[in-house]
Amino acid sequence: MTPVQDHDPIRASDAVIQRLRANHPSLIDLTTGRVERLLAVLGHPEGRLPPVIHVAGTNGKGSTVAYLRAIAEAQGLKVHAITSPHLVRFAERIRVAGQLISDERLNELTDRLEAVNAGEPISFFEITTVLAIQAFAETPADLCIVEVGLGGRFDATNIFDAPAVSVITPIDYDHLEMLGPELSKIAWEKAGIIKRGRPVVSARQPEEALEAVEREADDRMAPLFLMGRDFDAWEERGRLMVQMPDRLLDLPPPSLFGGYQFENAGLAVAAALTLNHDLGEDELGRGVASTIWPARFQRLTRGPLAALAKARGSDLWLDGGHNPHAGRALAEAASRLVDRDPRPLVLVTGMFARKDAEGYFRPFAEMHPKVFTTTFDSPNAATPGDLAEAARLAGLAAEPVTDVTEGLRKALGGSGPAPHVLICGGLHFAGEVLAMSPETWPS
Repeated sequence: MTPVQDHDPIRASDAVIQRLRANHPSLIDLTTGRVERLLAVLGHPEGRLPPVIHVAGTNGKGSTVAYLRAIAEAQGLKVHAITSPHLVRFAERIRVAGQLISDERLNELTDRLEAVNAGEPISFFEITTVLAIQAFAETPADLCIVEVGLGGRFDATNIFDAPAVSVITPIDYDHLEMLGPELSKIAWEKAGIIKRGRPVVSARQPEEALEAVEREADDRMAPLFLMGRDFDAWEERGRLMVQMPDRLLDLPPPSLFGGYQFENAGLAVAAALTLNHDLGEDELGRGVASTIWPARFQRLTRGPLAALAKARGSDLWLDGGHNPHAGRALAEAASRLVDRDPRPLVLVTGMFARKDAEGYFRPFAEMHPKVFTTTFDSPNAATPGDLAEAARLAGLAAEPVTDVTEGLRKALGGSGPAPHVLICGGLHFAGEVLAMSPETWPS
């Protein structure tokens, strides 16, 4: 297979990133062979982990991981977690027994892995995955939650023969240059985390994607627990209702904003109950109500941009979704916000050039928000002009600007009501916003 560029370019803002990037170029070949080789040299640390929940999908992976971790921690459990990409600091990717990995531990593990790898080819994401697994194997914990980086079947994280639970969030079109173009092919990649005889919990899926998931589960004799068929989750009177085969759970609303978060939280609840059927409403409720996951319709109340918005009387929100499915979910959440507080909505958007920007903007058309398009620090970012044209093709009024601060100032301008302002378009762009002040760094 022809190597392709790593799917999430990372700002080289940490010393460990600069070091890993220098030694391991961002080319990946979508196989697990290099990770398996290095794990074997290390004595298979993946076999010394606590029970693993492996999470794949197109949208909602990070939120689902965050709900799962919060539910486990509400039980008093210690949890390892690996997620990607990070927003500001590399350490956000690796949480060891509940705490972000320290710089000292990162440097020590990097020294060891570089020596053991002995100059053999391995990508940035692959060595990051091995580093996390080695850190997890050396620290006691009760649960390990692993988020797929790209796809699933050939992702660097897909090295677990018997995960406790596999979880598949909603599948949609994304990373077409590597996984697509057909939805069935994308779903086949995601379904590759399903393992023989091990339970898999899935969100609702489009028919074409569901067929691929069901086929993989059947081939591997893996019990498939499907939302909308075997369990369900919905909002009722502002609360999260989760219908399991043997009981109906009445839980507090998810802490993360947006109607789609009820399904993300419900998926996590079902996965947690698959792992431990005896969980009660108290632990589950405290978990979903206390979850924190930055840049997912996050209310910004600190930092320089929040100060500008506050001075105008506006509320400021940040979201890192970047494909049409994420656009639909975000437009639904924004509509809820405007219904609750009927003031104008303005978008300030930056996005990678390879994304379907028109498809992302189209769900906002009925709301008629003004859009200011900008760029960010990546050679792969769309130009403000191209992004504005995509917004116009989706039926929105759009104006290109030089940077996010100018976009926000223009969004706040005028003499009308103070608007709701939503900064959105991708996690890399959102990370730059959070990086503007230590007050907003994820912890």
